[in-house]
Amino acid sequence: MLFDEEDVAYEEDVIRNPYSLKSWFRYINHKTKFCSNWVSVYLVYERALKQLPGSYKLWHNYLKLRRAHLKNKCINDPEYEELNNAYDRALAYMNKMPRIWTDYCEFLLDQCLITRTRKTCDRALRSLPITQHYRIWPIYLKLVESFDIPDTGVKVYKRYSKLIPEDVEDHANYLKNVGLIDECVQKYLFLLNNEDIHSKYGKTKHELWHELCEILAKNPTKIKSVKVEPILRQGIQKYVDQVGQLWNSLASYYIGLGNFERARDIYEEGMTKVMTVRDFTQIFDAYSIFEENLLTNLMEQANNEGLSDDDDLELEMRLARLEYLMDRRPLLLNKVLLRQNPHNVHEWLKRVKLFEEKPKDVIETFTEAIQTVDPKQANGKYHQLWIEFAKFYENGNQISEAKYVFEKAIKSNYKNVDELANIWCAWIEMELGHENSENALKLIHRACVIPKKKYDYFDPTEPVQNRLYKSVKLWSMHADLEESFGSFDGVKKCYENIIDLRIATPQIIINYGIFLEENNYFEEAFKAYEKGIALFKWPVVYDIWLRYLTKFIERYGGSKLERLRDMFEQCLENIPQKFAKEIYLLYAKLEENHGLARRAIKIYERGADAVLAEERYEMYNIYIQQVASMKGVTATREIFEKAIEVLPDDQVKEICMRYAEMERKLGEIDRARAIYVHCSQICDPKTNNKFWQTWKEFEIAHGNEDTVREMLRIKRSVQATFNVEFNFMAAQMVVPQTGKPGDAMKSLESVVEAEVQQVAKSKEISSVPKSKNSIQFVKTGNNEEEQ
Repeated sequence: MLFDEEDVAYEEDVIRNPYSLKSWFRYINHKTKFCSNWVSVYLVYERALKQLPGSYKLWHNYLKLRRAHLKNKCINDPEYEELNNAYDRALAYMNKMPRIWTDYCEFLLDQCLITRTRKTCDRALRSLPITQHYRIWPIYLKLVESFDIPDTGVKVYKRYSKLIPEDVEDHANYLKNVGLIDECVQKYLFLLNNEDIHSKYGKTKHELWHELCEILAKNPTKIKSVKVEPILRQGIQKYVDQVGQLWNSLASYYIGLGNFERARDIYEEGMTKVMTVRDFTQIFDAYSIFEENLLTNLMEQANNEGLSDDDDLELEMRLARLEYLMDRRPLLLNKVLLRQNPHNVHEWLKRVKLFEEKPKDVIETFTEAIQTVDPKQANGKYHQLWIEFAKFYENGNQISEAKYVFEKAIKSNYKNVDELANIWCAWIEMELGHENSENALKLIHRACVIPKKKYDYFDPTEPVQNRLYKSVKLWSMHADLEESFGSFDGVKKCYENIIDLRIATPQIIINYGIFLEENNYFEEAFKAYEKGIALFKWPVVYDIWLRYLTKFIERYGGSKLERLRDMFEQCLENIPQKFAKEIYLLYAKLEENHGLARRAIKIYERGADAVLAEERYEMYNIYIQQVASMKGVTATREIFEKAIEVLPDDQVKEICMRYAEMERKLGEIDRARAIYVHCSQICDPKTNNKFWQTWKEFEIAHGNEDTVREMLRIKRSVQATFNVEFNFMAAQMVVPQTGKPGDAMKSLESVVEAEVQQVAKSKEISSVPKSKNSIQFVKTGNNEEEQ
């Protein structure tokens, strides 16, 4: 061996200290840095390892260096075998070092040395303590998964599962990939039945069940050691929210075995047991596809080979089976909904319609529905079942059976009294439909019997039959039947019973009054209205009061004026504002026609204050009109003034203009002008041009130059109040012409003066002039002209 001059010092150092690890590493670092021949570096490592064979650091760096130099070389290169031998030599001393084992196993795996890798992994597992095995097994499993060695893989995974049972899912996946379905199913069952073991990939038990079902359905012939049906039925009982897929998997298993009849039985059983529409749809769709596929295959066979008589019969049978399945879908779906909620009345009635042409099935369905539905939990109108059942017999002209059904129905229990009342009403209507009015009267008398012991209508602890006597619906029908087929005394007694039971409605009271009026029992009718008034409060009693007062006035006019006045005062005592207008107008009209004018005026005054705010303007207009007709227009001044005080601004404008117009017609020019001045404070010139134009015309007709100036001054003042920048805008118009801001006021005055002159000129044109150059004005307060 030749040495360079630079190596001499390092050689002397390692000769002096052959067991010094530092000396050898200094020498190795020197050779690695300055020597281009890696063989010499290997030789130094070999010499160092000969002196220090138990050094892990030396072995690790040596093997790592040699592996790095083999990266770009073919696996057939002899150096690979040299490195394998080096690893073997290293493991003779380093057999407890897991890193050396893992590097060696991975190196062998990269060389595709299957047997040698397997034996090395076995040696590693034997040499290392069990706590270090988790570092070897991933390499071992990668070996069996990377190459087609199923026998070895099964044995390896079997050993691995004993050590780490939590990874049984990987074992099952491997068995599935190599086609050992039977063993794979056993591992899935172990995973599903062991509650302590969970999927390492985060899968739920349901997902694992789903995977198991797919395996069973797709590989029925490969499963020998387990019974598939009990397994899937266990899943159906356990996972009730996803049973559709499990039923389909069970049927697919038998389809794969060629047992089509058993598959049909499974589909039929699944459709009769599922509880949700989604599961039913999954099973039904799979079932229909199965039948269609069988039919398609048979038709293809017929096209290729022809059909024998047996095959022709088979084809017809399969067609009939498919049609029968499609025809049954609505019934099967309805049954699912009823299993979901057996108290769903709507679905029971829908089921009856599906059996429309099968009377026997209809009767059985009604019977089953009545026995199944609990009235307290019924979703829908339970009484409708009984009514439709009776109508079924009625439509078939079996009246006696329909009556029998109604007899049973009135004894049944219900959620509330109205349902039982509907049963009675339907029975009575059936009798009326067959023109049995006597039976209808007997039935209504039987239904409306008042018991000796009174029960609370809203007491849920009492049967509905005991509380039926307070049903408004039944009593209303009773009254109608008595009016149509009974006697006057019967009708009167019926209405009196309704009032005594305190179940009357305002409409019933009005109907009672109308009935008595038609039979000319007017005082009895008024007593009925009074009873109704005593029963109800505002606002319900409004219709009764209105009819009572109207009919009383029509009957007696002014002959019983004091009684009418008492009635009106009683009515107005607690009347809400919403209903006051009609009553006050009716009261005032009574006084106008039959009483005193001053009382009518007082009533109008009270009414104007008592009505709603939005009706007050209309009420004041009526008030003013009636006072003017009774006492003259001058008597309306106080009313106008009060209206101006209480009405909102928008309505005050109209009132003021009417007031001023009235004063103008009376010749009270100053009073009219004062009204205009008062109203001007709420009239924005920008939005209320009509008011200012009216005032302007008034001043032209009755004013003079001073009054016109005053009107224009007030107009400017109001404009300023309403934030209309009239002055600023006028100043802006004048400044560009004069160039001096101080001339703005003079310009404004000239504008106003021009407007005054224009008004005077229009006055001159409209009047008869006495002089050519003079303008005539009417003097304030008199009609004399002034030049």
